[in-house]
Amino acid sequence: MNGFNYLKTNEIDDGDSVTFLRSKNVITPSSVDWRNEGYVTPVKDQGMDCESCWAFSATGALEGQHFRKTGKLVSLSEQNLVDCSNWFGNYGCMGGLMNNAFRYIKYNRGIDTEDSYPYMGGQGKCKYSFRHKGATDRGYVNITHGDENALMEAIATVGPISVAIDSSGLDFGFYKSGVFYASDCSSTRVNHAVLAVGYNTTESGEDYSYQFLRTPEDWGENGYVLMARNRNNNCGIATMASYPLV
Repeated sequence: MNGFNYLKTNEIDDGDSVTFLRSKNVITPSSVDWRNEGYVTPVKDQGMDCESCWAFSATGALEGQHFRKTGKLVSLSEQNLVDCSNWFGNYGCMGGLMNNAFRYIKYNRGIDTEDSYPYMGGQGKCKYSFRHKGATDRGYVNITHGDENALMEAIATVGPISVAIDSSGLDFGFYKSGVFYASDCSSTRVNHAVLAVGYNTTESGEDYSYQFLRTPEDWGENGYVLMARNRNNNCGIATMASYPLV
């Protein structure tokens, strides 16, 4: 399931990003679920042979921000990112970073729609066509490393957020339902990119965030995992979080 390797992938910083600034006047709601507001496309499956989770996380965040600006939910092409963003520090089916994908989209002046450039589960020749552009961005916003409160505020006020987690434990692979917490999970060595689409608290008082994995719908809770929050950055849910500027 892993498809994100921060240690082997280079994030290029050349002034395309800003840092998320928390507001003293914002009172965040007790729960948020952007799936119910039209920000999130249906579950997609990245397959087993291509480490492209970073591309799915990036398109998910941009789909949400594009909807926020235009009111139109457009499914965007992960294959476009896999095939075309190597010059920006990504490695196609061998891993990548969401921020590098956002940079590619900015300087490419767009990303194609899913319909025009469908996912193939492997890396091929770049076939981007400006005629089929579905969205673009102006850079990206980084959320303070390890700050769960900042991440929750960003989810509440901005929309779905690209995040990375440590999914290396066996317990994660066999997750079925409920709030996932692993005491041996790393908060620094993240290896799988996902999309945070909301948060809530169980009746028993467990805080969690909805993490959207690009996996078959029969995995977890219909393709989602409920990651424990306010548990010392469990599994690194706030270690690397960002979203595109649209």
